Amino acid sequence: MHSISDPSRVRFTGPLAPLASGLGAELVALGYASTSATNQLQLAAHLSRWLQARALGPGELTGSVIAEFLVERRRDYSNRYSLQALGPTLGYLRRTGLAPAADPTVPVGADEELLARFRHYLLVERSVTVPVADAYVRWVRPFVRAVAATDAGLRFERVDAAQVTGFLVGHLPGLGRKTAQMTASSLRSFLRFLHAEGLTCVELAAAVPAFAFWRQSGLPQPLTSAQVQALIGACDPTRPVGRRDLAVIACLLRLGLRCGEVAALRLDDLDWTNGTLTVRGKGNRVDLLPLPVDVGQALVDYLQQGRPATSERVVFLTAVAPFASLAPNSVSCIVGRAARRAGLGTIHAHRLRHTAASATLNAGATLEEVAHLLRHASPATTAVYAKTDLSRLATLSRPWPSTGDRS
Repeated sequence: MHSISDPSRVRFTGPLAPLASGLGAELVALGYASTSATNQLQLAAHLSRWLQARALGPGELTGSVIAEFLVERRRDYSNRYSLQALGPTLGYLRRTGLAPAADPTVPVGADEELLARFRHYLLVERSVTVPVADAYVRWVRPFVRAVAATDAGLRFERVDAAQVTGFLVGHLPGLGRKTAQMTASSLRSFLRFLHAEGLTCVELAAAVPAFAFWRQSGLPQPLTSAQVQALIGACDPTRPVGRRDLAVIACLLRLGLRCGEVAALRLDDLDWTNGTLTVRGKGNRVDLLPLPVDVGQALVDYLQQGRPATSERVVFLTAVAPFASLAPNSVSCIVGRAARRAGLGTIHAHRLRHTAASATLNAGATLEEVAHLLRHASPATTAVYAKTDLSRLATLSRPWPSTGDRS
């Protein structure tokens, strides 16, 4: 007897009816529970009926047609009326070649068109990565909109050094040091782009002042032993998601990995025979690290009793279907949520990297060994951790003079 959440009970009519079984099989492969798969198939069945009523087929599911369907669904349904909800169905139709590819994002307005050209310039001429190009565009956008809001509009030939510095004076106060620095750096790059494109008569990059920043002036903030134990204790080892979070935290805390490196780990990177781990880091760097026993055990616990059954080859997956690789920001969110559960306030994943470096140094390792652990390209980057080596700093302290010592 079929239950109410049995996907096989969903009735299809219209052009998607022949695809129902294939879509259902894909939902199962993606890890959807029976109820969730039923909900997805019901949404697909509605889309099929809607297409049939308009004499359309899956090959005509362009962006505008999809948007029209979602508008109509919102009128009659109280859930699953977003593009994200329709994602599994559209993904299946596109992978099988039955629906057109997703429409590329088209810049709207002269300012966004200019920013799109700037992004292309960064990717092609400056050879930066996509995340960096996107970040530069985001930081430059307020300046472009400020210029567009003037009486002259988006005419950069009339922009001068005074307007550039005036924008910075009004925009930067209140921003964090790092954000202010990156805004200034992005603006310099954008002004060079404008000059290269012939949109300004002179290069105005020099009008952006340098921000005072002394390298190694900061002090890393490692977690204390009590904070580490509280963070670990906030993860439930009896639940799959808890086992995943413990394995993620172990990689960050014991190996000093970055969020992106944890997210990029693949099953093939784990060499259980030799006890090593291949790490793919910044700048396409590939390193082979020893796999500590406790980290290996945390990974085994997750892989055997927590990781969903899927064909995905990445180590860490999302906790709910569709199971996919974690994004770097999701890795940081795992740490943040555990910290809040432990009552530790806001803790970002990078503090676990600081903790790994400081603990290694205080255990007697040299700065060169810490640099090897963190995979720093420059030894100078590691030097800041010398400030956290309390045992060796203590040998440099001079004794407090006695009362009778007047020298």
